[in-house]
Amino acid sequence: MVPTIEWTDKAVRILDQTQLPHLIVYRECTDYHMVARAIRELAIRGAPAIGIAAAMGAALGARQIQSRDRADFLNQFHQICDEIRTARPTAVNLFWAVDRVERAAKSSLADSTDALKEELVALGKLMLDEDIVLNKQLGRVGATLIPDQASILTHCNTGSLATGGYGTALGVIRAAVEAGKRVRVYIDETRPVLQGARLTAWELLQDQIPCTLITDSMAGSLMRRGKIDLCIVGADRIAANGDTANKIGTYSVAVLAKAHRLPFYVAAPMSTIDFSLRSGKSIPIEERDPEEVTSIPVQGGAGSSGRVAIAPKGVPVYNPAFDVTPANLIRAIITERGAVPPGQLRKLKAMARAVVRERRASPPTARAIRPTRRTTRSR
Repeated sequence: MVPTIEWTDKAVRILDQTQLPHLIVYRECTDYHMVARAIRELAIRGAPAIGIAAAMGAALGARQIQSRDRADFLNQFHQICDEIRTARPTAVNLFWAVDRVERAAKSSLADSTDALKEELVALGKLMLDEDIVLNKQLGRVGATLIPDQASILTHCNTGSLATGGYGTALGVIRAAVEAGKRVRVYIDETRPVLQGARLTAWELLQDQIPCTLITDSMAGSLMRRGKIDLCIVGADRIAANGDTANKIGTYSVAVLAKAHRLPFYVAAPMSTIDFSLRSGKSIPIEERDPEEVTSIPVQGGAGSSGRVAIAPKGVPVYNPAFDVTPANLIRAIITERGAVPPGQLRKLKAMARAVVRERRASPPTARAIRPTRRTTRSR
Protein backbone atom coordinates (compact mmCIF):
# COMPACT_ATOMS: atom_id res chain seq x y z
CA MET A 1 0.00 0.00 0.00
CA VAL A 2 1.30 3.45 -0.93
CA PRO A 3 1.60 5.68 2.17
CA THR A 4 -1.23 8.20 2.39
CA ILE A 5 0.45 10.57 4.81
CA GLU A 6 3.72 10.72 6.71
CA TRP A 7 5.78 13.09 8.81
CA THR A 8 9.21 14.14 7.58
CA ASP A 9 11.72 16.39 9.28
CA LYS A 10 10.62 19.40 7.24
CA ALA A 11 7.04 18.73 6.12
CA VAL A 12 3.84 16.72 6.27
CA ARG A 13 4.02 14.57 3.14
CA ILE A 14 0.58 13.91 1.65
CA LEU A 15 -0.29 11.68 -1.29
CA ASP A 16 -2.23 13.91 -3.70
CA GLN A 17 -5.32 11.83 -4.37
CA THR A 18 -6.60 14.27 -6.97
CA GLN A 19 -3.86 12.88 -9.26
CA LEU A 20 -4.83 9.22 -8.85
CA PRO A 21 -5.09 6.78 -10.53
CA HIS A 22 -2.86 8.23 -13.24
CA LEU A 23 -0.01 9.69 -11.19
CA ILE A 24 1.49 9.09 -7.77
CA VAL A 25 2.38 12.60 -6.61
CA TYR A 26 3.10 13.85 -3.10
CA ARG A 27 2.47 17.30 -1.69
CA GLU A 28 5.18 18.51 0.67
CA CYS A 29 3.24 20.67 3.13
CA THR A 30 5.75 22.89 4.91
CA ASP A 31 3.21 24.87 6.95
CA TYR A 32 -0.22 24.25 8.42
CA HIS A 33 -1.94 26.45 5.82
CA MET A 34 -0.81 23.98 3.13
CA VAL A 35 -2.18 21.05 5.15
CA ALA A 36 -5.56 22.77 5.54
CA ARG A 37 -5.58 23.50 1.80
CA ALA A 38 -4.80 19.86 1.01
CA ILE A 39 -7.81 18.83 3.10
CA ARG A 40 -10.13 21.36 1.44
CA GLU A 41 -8.97 20.41 -2.07
CA LEU A 42 -9.40 16.64 -1.44
CA ALA A 43 -5.71 15.95 -1.89
CA ILE A 44 -6.27 14.00 1.30
CA ARG A 45 -9.76 12.75 2.11
CA GLY A 46 -11.55 10.14 4.13
CA ALA A 47 -12.49 10.88 7.73
CA PRO A 48 -9.62 9.04 9.51
CA ALA A 49 -6.98 10.38 7.09
CA ILE A 50 -8.33 13.91 7.51
CA GLY A 51 -8.00 13.54 11.28
CA ILE A 52 -4.36 12.46 11.01
CA ALA A 53 -3.60 15.30 8.59
CA ALA A 54 -5.26 17.79 10.95
CA ALA A 55 -3.18 16.59 13.92
CA MET A 56 0.06 16.69 11.95
CA GLY A 57 -0.86 20.07 10.49
CA ALA A 58 -1.42 21.43 14.00
CA ALA A 59 1.96 20.06 15.11
CA LEU A 60 3.57 21.66 12.07
CA GLY A 61 1.97 24.96 13.00
CA ALA A 62 3.18 24.61 16.59
CA ARG A 63 6.75 24.21 15.36
CA GLN A 64 6.47 27.57 13.60
CA ILE A 65 5.42 29.49 16.72
CA GLN A 66 8.35 31.63 17.85
CA SER A 67 7.10 32.65 21.30
CA ARG A 68 8.69 31.00 24.34
CA ASP A 69 6.00 32.29 26.69
CA ARG A 70 3.70 29.35 27.40
CA ALA A 71 0.45 31.33 27.61
CA ASP A 72 1.21 33.18 24.37
CA PHE A 73 2.25 29.92 22.72
CA LEU A 74 -1.05 28.26 23.66
CA ASN A 75 -3.01 31.26 22.42
CA GLN A 76 -1.28 31.15 19.03
CA PHE A 77 -1.69 27.37 18.88
CA HIS A 78 -5.42 27.74 19.54
CA GLN A 79 -5.69 30.08 16.55
CA ILE A 80 -3.87 27.53 14.37
CA CYS A 81 -6.22 24.79 15.52
CA ASP A 82 -9.25 26.96 14.81
CA GLU A 83 -8.09 27.55 11.24
CA ILE A 84 -7.60 23.84 10.65
CA ARG A 85 -11.08 23.15 12.03
CA THR A 86 -12.56 25.21 9.18
CA ALA A 87 -11.03 23.01 6.45
CA ARG A 88 -14.10 20.76 6.08
CA PRO A 89 -17.29 20.61 8.17
CA THR A 90 -18.71 17.07 8.04
CA ALA A 91 -15.97 14.58 8.98
CA VAL A 92 -15.93 14.58 12.78
CA ASN A 93 -12.47 12.97 12.91
CA LEU A 94 -10.99 16.32 11.93
CA PHE A 95 -12.48 18.00 15.01
CA TRP A 96 -11.74 14.99 17.23
CA ALA A 97 -8.08 15.05 16.21
CA VAL A 98 -7.61 18.82 16.62
CA ASP A 99 -9.36 18.73 20.00
CA ARG A 100 -7.04 15.91 21.07
CA VAL A 101 -3.83 17.75 20.18
CA GLU A 102 -5.09 20.99 21.74
CA ARG A 103 -5.96 19.20 24.98
CA ALA A 104 -2.51 17.60 24.94
CA ALA A 105 -0.88 21.01 24.56
CA LYS A 106 -2.86 22.49 27.46
CA SER A 107 -2.18 19.58 29.80
CA SER A 108 1.48 19.04 28.87
CA LEU A 109 4.08 19.10 31.63
CA ALA A 110 6.86 19.95 29.18
CA ASP A 111 9.37 22.35 30.74
CA SER A 112 9.71 24.49 27.59
CA THR A 113 7.79 25.40 24.47
CA ASP A 114 10.44 23.60 22.41
CA ALA A 115 9.78 20.39 24.33
CA LEU A 116 6.03 20.93 23.94
CA LYS A 117 6.43 21.25 20.18
CA GLU A 118 8.18 17.90 20.01
CA GLU A 119 5.44 16.32 22.16
CA LEU A 120 2.85 17.48 19.62
CA VAL A 121 4.91 16.12 16.73
CA ALA A 122 5.18 12.79 18.54
CA LEU A 123 1.41 12.77 19.11
CA GLY A 124 0.74 13.34 15.40
CA LYS A 125 2.97 10.39 14.53
CA LEU A 126 1.32 8.29 17.22
CA MET A 127 -2.14 9.01 15.84
CA LEU A 128 -1.03 7.69 12.46
CA ASP A 129 0.28 4.48 14.03
CA GLU A 130 -2.85 4.12 16.18
CA ASP A 131 -5.11 4.46 13.16
CA ILE A 132 -3.45 1.56 11.36
CA VAL A 133 -3.77 -0.64 14.45
CA LEU A 134 -7.43 0.34 14.87
CA ASN A 135 -8.24 -0.33 11.23
CA LYS A 136 -6.81 -3.84 11.46
CA GLN A 137 -8.81 -4.49 14.63
CA LEU A 138 -11.94 -3.17 12.95
CA GLY A 139 -11.21 -5.32 9.90
CA ARG A 140 -10.99 -8.49 11.96
CA VAL A 141 -14.27 -7.66 13.71
CA GLY A 142 -16.05 -7.02 10.42
CA ALA A 143 -14.55 -10.00 8.58
CA THR A 144 -16.64 -12.36 10.74
CA LEU A 145 -19.76 -10.88 9.11
CA ILE A 146 -18.58 -11.59 5.54
CA PRO A 147 -19.67 -14.97 4.14
CA ASP A 148 -17.30 -16.94 1.95
CA GLN A 149 -17.83 -16.25 -1.77
CA ALA A 150 -19.70 -13.04 -0.99
CA SER A 151 -20.33 -10.36 -3.58
CA ILE A 152 -20.01 -7.02 -1.82
CA LEU A 153 -21.15 -3.59 -2.94
CA THR A 154 -19.21 -0.61 -1.61
CA HIS A 155 -19.53 3.13 -2.16
CA CYS A 156 -16.84 5.84 -2.23
CA ASN A 157 -13.33 4.98 -0.97
CA THR A 158 -12.70 3.54 2.48
CA GLY A 159 -9.30 1.91 2.08
CA SER A 160 -5.74 2.83 2.94
CA LEU A 161 -6.17 6.08 1.00
CA ALA A 162 -8.96 7.19 3.33
CA THR A 163 -7.08 6.28 6.51
CA GLY A 164 -3.59 6.03 7.90
CA GLY A 165 -3.41 2.63 6.26
CA TYR A 166 -5.44 -0.59 5.70
CA GLY A 167 -8.91 0.98 5.67
CA THR A 168 -12.35 0.80 7.29
CA ALA A 169 -14.94 -0.79 4.98
CA LEU A 170 -12.19 -1.90 2.60
CA GLY A 171 -10.24 -2.97 5.67
CA VAL A 172 -13.07 -5.39 6.48
CA ILE A 173 -12.83 -6.75 2.94
CA ARG A 174 -9.04 -7.01 3.20
CA ALA A 175 -9.34 -8.87 6.51
CA ALA A 176 -11.90 -11.26 5.03
CA VAL A 177 -9.52 -12.04 2.15
CA GLU A 178 -6.63 -12.51 4.59
CA ALA A 179 -8.85 -14.96 6.49
CA GLY A 180 -9.14 -17.02 3.31
CA LYS A 181 -12.60 -15.91 2.22
CA ARG A 182 -13.28 -15.50 -1.47
CA VAL A 183 -15.04 -12.26 -2.32
CA ARG A 184 -15.87 -10.06 -5.27
CA VAL A 185 -16.33 -6.33 -4.81
CA TYR A 186 -18.71 -4.24 -6.89
CA ILE A 187 -17.51 -0.64 -6.82
CA ASP A 188 -19.94 2.24 -7.25
CA GLU A 189 -18.16 4.93 -9.29
CA THR A 190 -19.32 7.53 -6.72
CA ARG A 191 -20.20 10.65 -8.68
CA PRO A 192 -19.34 13.45 -8.85
CA VAL A 193 -15.70 13.12 -7.68
CA LEU A 194 -15.46 9.41 -8.64
CA GLN A 195 -13.70 8.18 -5.51
CA GLY A 196 -14.91 4.67 -6.28
CA ALA A 197 -13.76 4.64 -9.89
CA ARG A 198 -10.47 6.45 -9.31
CA LEU A 199 -9.43 5.28 -5.85
CA THR A 200 -11.22 2.13 -4.69
CA ALA A 201 -10.73 0.40 -8.03
CA TRP A 202 -7.04 1.37 -7.95
CA GLU A 203 -6.58 0.00 -4.42
CA LEU A 204 -8.33 -3.30 -5.12
CA LEU A 205 -6.35 -3.86 -8.30
CA GLN A 206 -3.15 -3.19 -6.34
CA ASP A 207 -4.21 -5.85 -3.83
CA GLN A 208 -5.42 -8.23 -6.55
CA ILE A 209 -8.86 -8.49 -4.95
CA PRO A 210 -11.49 -9.37 -7.60
CA CYS A 211 -13.57 -6.31 -8.36
CA THR A 212 -15.98 -4.85 -10.91
CA LEU A 213 -16.64 -1.15 -11.46
CA ILE A 214 -20.26 -0.08 -12.01
CA THR A 215 -22.04 3.24 -12.40
CA ASP A 216 -23.99 4.45 -9.38
CA SER A 217 -27.27 3.86 -11.19
CA MET A 218 -26.57 0.13 -11.69
CA ALA A 219 -26.68 -0.91 -8.03
CA GLY A 220 -30.41 -1.63 -7.83
CA SER A 221 -30.38 -3.68 -11.01
CA LEU A 222 -27.55 -5.87 -9.71
CA MET A 223 -29.36 -6.40 -6.42
CA ARG A 224 -32.54 -7.43 -8.22
CA ARG A 225 -30.58 -9.95 -10.28
CA GLY A 226 -29.05 -11.51 -7.16
CA LYS A 227 -25.54 -10.27 -7.88
CA ILE A 228 -25.05 -8.57 -4.51
CA ASP A 229 -24.98 -10.32 -1.11
CA LEU A 230 -24.29 -7.36 1.17
CA CYS A 231 -23.25 -3.71 1.23
CA ILE A 232 -20.53 -2.16 3.35
CA VAL A 233 -19.59 1.51 3.46
CA GLY A 234 -17.61 3.89 5.65
CA ALA A 235 -18.73 6.99 7.53
CA ASP A 236 -17.72 10.60 8.04
CA ARG A 237 -19.86 11.14 11.12
CA ILE A 238 -22.22 8.89 13.08
CA ALA A 239 -24.79 10.40 15.42
CA ALA A 240 -25.59 8.86 18.81
CA ASN A 241 -28.69 7.13 17.44
CA GLY A 242 -26.74 5.51 14.59
CA ASP A 243 -27.76 7.86 11.77
CA THR A 244 -24.72 7.98 9.51
CA ALA A 245 -23.33 10.65 7.20
CA ASN A 246 -21.31 9.27 4.32
CA LYS A 247 -20.54 10.17 0.72
CA ILE A 248 -23.54 11.35 -1.30
CA GLY A 249 -25.33 8.35 -2.78
CA THR A 250 -24.93 6.17 0.32
CA TYR A 251 -28.56 6.70 1.35
CA SER A 252 -29.74 5.46 -2.04
CA VAL A 253 -27.66 2.30 -1.68
CA ALA A 254 -29.10 1.71 1.80
CA VAL A 255 -32.68 2.12 0.56
CA LEU A 256 -32.03 -0.32 -2.27
CA ALA A 257 -30.44 -2.81 0.12
CA LYS A 258 -33.48 -2.61 2.39
CA ALA A 259 -35.84 -3.15 -0.55
CA HIS A 260 -33.89 -6.26 -1.59
CA ARG A 261 -33.48 -7.55 1.98
CA LEU A 262 -29.70 -7.27 1.90
CA PRO A 263 -27.59 -6.39 4.95
CA PHE A 264 -26.16 -2.89 4.92
CA TYR A 265 -23.12 -2.37 7.15
CA VAL A 266 -21.23 0.76 8.19
CA ALA A 267 -17.56 0.41 9.17
CA ALA A 268 -15.89 3.24 11.07
CA PRO A 269 -13.62 3.77 14.08
CA MET A 270 -15.04 4.91 17.39
CA SER A 271 -13.62 8.37 16.76
CA THR A 272 -16.19 8.81 13.97
CA ILE A 273 -19.09 8.51 16.42
CA ASP A 274 -20.30 11.94 17.57
CA PHE A 275 -22.22 11.25 20.77
CA SER A 276 -22.94 14.96 21.13
CA LEU A 277 -25.47 14.73 18.27
CA ARG A 278 -28.73 12.95 19.02
CA SER A 279 -29.54 12.24 15.37
CA GLY A 280 -28.38 12.75 11.84
CA LYS A 281 -30.55 15.85 11.52
CA SER A 282 -27.80 17.78 13.32
CA ILE A 283 -24.92 16.62 11.13
CA PRO A 284 -23.56 19.53 9.05
CA ILE A 285 -23.48 18.68 5.34
CA GLU A 286 -20.77 20.23 3.22
CA GLU A 287 -21.70 21.71 -0.16
CA ARG A 288 -18.94 21.80 -2.71
CA ASP A 289 -18.02 23.60 -5.93
CA PRO A 290 -20.63 23.18 -8.71
CA GLU A 291 -17.75 22.53 -11.11
CA GLU A 292 -17.39 19.05 -9.63
CA VAL A 293 -20.78 18.23 -11.16
CA THR A 294 -20.62 20.21 -14.42
CA SER A 295 -17.17 19.00 -15.51
CA ILE A 296 -14.79 16.08 -15.19
CA PRO A 297 -11.01 16.11 -14.68
CA VAL A 298 -8.71 14.97 -17.48
CA GLN A 299 -5.05 14.08 -17.30
CA GLY A 300 -2.80 15.41 -20.04
CA GLY A 301 0.82 14.82 -20.94
CA ALA A 302 3.73 15.53 -18.59
CA GLY A 303 1.40 15.51 -15.59
CA SER A 304 -0.73 18.41 -16.77
CA SER A 305 -4.41 18.33 -15.86
CA GLY A 306 -7.60 20.19 -16.64
CA ARG A 307 -11.37 19.79 -16.74
CA VAL A 308 -13.85 19.12 -19.54
CA ALA A 309 -17.39 20.49 -19.30
CA ILE A 310 -20.20 17.91 -19.45
CA ALA A 311 -23.13 20.25 -18.72
CA PRO A 312 -24.39 23.47 -20.30
CA LYS A 313 -22.78 26.61 -18.96
CA GLY A 314 -24.85 28.40 -16.34
CA VAL A 315 -27.05 25.45 -15.32
CA PRO A 316 -27.93 25.63 -11.58
CA VAL A 317 -26.17 22.93 -9.53
CA TYR A 318 -26.78 21.40 -6.12
CA ASN A 319 -23.68 19.57 -4.88
CA PRO A 320 -23.85 18.24 -1.30
CA ALA A 321 -20.82 16.08 -0.57
CA PHE A 322 -22.66 13.81 1.87
CA ASP A 323 -26.06 12.43 2.74
CA VAL A 324 -27.41 10.85 5.92
CA THR A 325 -28.53 7.22 6.12
CA PRO A 326 -31.10 6.66 8.89
CA ALA A 327 -30.20 4.08 11.52
CA ASN A 328 -33.18 1.88 10.63
CA LEU A 329 -31.56 1.06 7.29
CA ILE A 330 -28.29 -0.13 8.88
CA ARG A 331 -27.84 -3.75 9.95
CA ALA A 332 -24.78 -3.04 12.09
CA ILE A 333 -22.08 -0.48 12.76
CA ILE A 334 -18.66 -2.10 12.82
CA THR A 335 -15.99 -0.52 15.04
CA GLU A 336 -12.70 -1.68 16.51
CA ARG A 337 -14.65 -2.39 19.73
CA GLY A 338 -17.30 -4.60 18.17
CA ALA A 339 -20.17 -4.72 15.73
CA VAL A 340 -23.54 -3.63 17.09
CA PRO A 341 -26.95 -2.65 15.74
CA PRO A 342 -27.34 1.15 15.67
CA GLY A 343 -29.82 0.99 18.54
CA GLN A 344 -27.11 -0.41 20.80
CA LEU A 345 -24.50 2.18 19.85
CA ARG A 346 -24.71 3.96 23.20
CA LYS A 347 -23.32 0.82 24.86
CA LEU A 348 -20.01 1.72 23.25
CA LYS A 349 -19.92 5.23 24.72
CA ALA A 350 -17.86 4.20 27.76
CA MET A 351 -15.43 2.45 25.43
CA ALA A 352 -15.18 5.62 23.33
CA ARG A 353 -14.00 7.53 26.39
CA ALA A 354 -11.32 4.92 27.00
CA VAL A 355 -10.34 4.45 23.35
CA VAL A 356 -7.07 6.43 23.53
CA ARG A 357 -5.59 4.43 26.43
CA GLU A 358 -6.94 1.12 25.10
CA ARG A 359 -5.84 1.48 21.47
CA ARG A 360 -3.61 -1.56 21.51
CA ALA A 361 -6.05 -3.95 23.18
CA SER A 362 -7.00 -7.20 21.47
CA PRO A 363 -9.92 -6.85 19.05
CA PRO A 364 -13.34 -8.12 20.13
CA THR A 365 -15.50 -10.40 18.10
CA ALA A 366 -18.67 -9.36 16.36
CA ARG A 367 -20.94 -11.43 18.62
CA ALA A 368 -23.74 -8.88 18.53
CA ILE A 369 -24.49 -9.52 14.87
CA ARG A 370 -24.82 -12.84 13.14
CA PRO A 371 -23.32 -13.20 9.66
CA THR A 372 -25.89 -13.41 6.91
CA ARG A 373 -26.44 -16.97 5.71
CA ARG A 374 -25.32 -17.16 2.13
CA THR A 375 -27.88 -18.29 -0.39
CA THR A 376 -27.06 -19.74 -3.78
CA ARG A 377 -27.34 -17.05 -6.42
CA SER A 378 -26.54 -16.74 -10.05
CA ARG A 379 -23.47 -14.78 -10.98
